[in-house]
Amino acid sequence: MTPLRQKLIDEIQLRGFSGSTQYNYVHWVALLAQFYGRSPEEISDQEIKAFLIHQMRERKLACTTLIVAVSALRFFFGQVLQRPTEAVQQALPRMKKPLRLPRVYSPAELERLFALPELDRKHRAMFLTAYGAGLRVSEVCHLQIADLLSDRCQIRVVQSKGRKDRYTIFSPGLQEELRNYYRIYRPSHWVFPSPYFPDRPLTRNGVEAAFTEAVQRAGLPDRGGIHSLRHSFATHLLERGVDVLTLQRLMGHSSAASTSVYVHVRQERLMGSAMELLHFGAKPQSSASKG
Repeated sequence: MTPLRQKLIDEIQLRGFSGSTQYNYVHWVALLAQFYGRSPEEISDQEIKAFLIHQMRERKLACTTLIVAVSALRFFFGQVLQRPTEAVQQALPRMKKPLRLPRVYSPAELERLFALPELDRKHRAMFLTAYGAGLRVSEVCHLQIADLLSDRCQIRVVQSKGRKDRYTIFSPGLQEELRNYYRIYRPSHWVFPSPYFPDRPLTRNGVEAAFTEAVQRAGLPDRGGIHSLRHSFATHLLERGVDVLTLQRLMGHSSAASTSVYVHVRQERLMGSAMELLHFGAKPQSSASKG
């Protein structure tokens, strides 16, 4: 490991950033160095900008991916190399994140998914946990048996996004599902251990691949992978009358603005239901009443 990379990692860890942030920041600095074939210290501000334009135009990376790249390079050049703040800001302007409404499944579609005859018991338990507790896929993977507080009907989520703990709901139905799963698989530490390394949790890729296959088998549309179960959890709770502040705590959002996006999704779904009712109630005009 080069001294420069170690310095970058040290600065990241000192600020308590997550492991995924460390990976992304190191990845983008390394990619920049590979692109020009020399140390990042020797790369000019204009070359940094040209690198990002190449990623956008030639590689056609998504805006959300480029936002991570900009954040990584701003941190590296500003905090690690100590370049003047004004120069870094001119070379790496902040990009505006596009607002996209979450895509959700209806209760009927989820019932169809969970009732798949060929759905493995472990996969069914994973999907129901993601939906029933509103968990991120990484939270499902790292869920421990000690985090299942059945007597309080709560699941404890430990050190998730933003290094935060929280509690979410653990319904009797989900408890029964996990008990049935436990009788078959007998996990000892992780709720969903790796099939190859029982002392390690499942990987995100494994869970996401299993969900994609199940969605295809159920004949359902792709609504953004397994994260759509978390979106569906939030939307369905709002539709049942749960207030935004309570939902914010269950989801682990730092800002109510992150949670309020589900209000828009709920409104769209309600409008769609209203239009269906109007269409259903419309009767064709009889010939006797015409004119």
